[in-house]
Amino acid sequence: MTTKALTPPMEQFVVPPGSHAAEPPEQRGLQRDEVRLLVTTPRGVVHRQFRDLPDLLAEGDLVVVNTSATLPAALRVVRASDSRARMHVAGQRDDGSWVVELRSSDNRGPADDVAVGERVALPGGARLCVRSSYPLPGQRKSRLWLATPDRTIDRVSFLHEHGEPIRYGYLSSSWPLTALQTVYADEPGSAEMPSAGRPFTDRVLIRLMVRGVTVAPLVLHTGVSSPEKHEPPVAEWLHVPSATARLVKQTKEAGGRVVAVGTTVVRALESAADSAESIRATEGWTDLVLSPNRPAMVVDALITGLHEPESSHLQLLEAVAGRALVRAGYAAALREGYLWHEFGDSMLLLPSPKVTAPREI
Repeated sequence: MTTKALTPPMEQFVVPPGSHAAEPPEQRGLQRDEVRLLVTTPRGVVHRQFRDLPDLLAEGDLVVVNTSATLPAALRVVRASDSRARMHVAGQRDDGSWVVELRSSDNRGPADDVAVGERVALPGGARLCVRSSYPLPGQRKSRLWLATPDRTIDRVSFLHEHGEPIRYGYLSSSWPLTALQTVYADEPGSAEMPSAGRPFTDRVLIRLMVRGVTVAPLVLHTGVSSPEKHEPPVAEWLHVPSATARLVKQTKEAGGRVVAVGTTVVRALESAADSAESIRATEGWTDLVLSPNRPAMVVDALITGLHEPESSHLQLLEAVAGRALVRAGYAAALREGYLWHEFGDSMLLLPSPKVTAPREI
């Protein structure tokens, strides 16, 4: 596996103070689907609520969601240099080793003194031995590390028993795991919530069905993003079912749009793409990095949250919608005071709006 270089990001922007959503919208008196939705098309931008999504799509469109469920992936651990350290468990490789990010006790950033051979004490008496930097072995400084447990551990059960949800400094409190799940979360495995799907509710899903829009699942287990670092995504495990692959093919053949809910869905679908018209059922690891140099082939539109400047996610957005459309959307979001991160507002990037969509878009 290789880490691919990113092309230069779109022009730098600054997220104003107070623009990071510090709590779930429910704490602000809103339902999940009442966050704002910025609809961006070549014709301009329109400001809606997320519950309006079914009115913005058309019969025959296909919405693809990531049904990976969020794990309580943060652990309190003991290191020789820090008895109150924290560790984020980003995932588990096929050989049983864990991908981890060791954090400082104040949780302000990754620890900078990790070394190969270090042993980390876990809750319950287990230990991890740091084997190598990740994804590139042999690095003296790394955010992520491969570490081997000293016994066989069921990672999912262990984290549910001993872990807590990952929390970054922009959040105002430690919110329960239920606040970090989508309504369709089904298969535990993600270190952080595939948050683009959080605003979906039962009523939105039902209205999509009534509208003639099909919803199809896949799984991609997300790793640890760490907002302190802007870097390419590492390999993640995915499963694109044969039924979803078939629906993508049928949608493309019928002239409908494939609408991805989040960057994880884009990465999964494009990793399974055979061509611009079709994907195959796929299960395994992907290290695909999408950018304007490797544009999306099967994804036509994207529902996403708002990402930090220089984030690799911005490159993926441009791979779907083009730099001009992404830049226009972010300019509008900044101008209108949209909220960032997993509890914030949403954006719908529609490079090819259909004539059946509402007149103003």
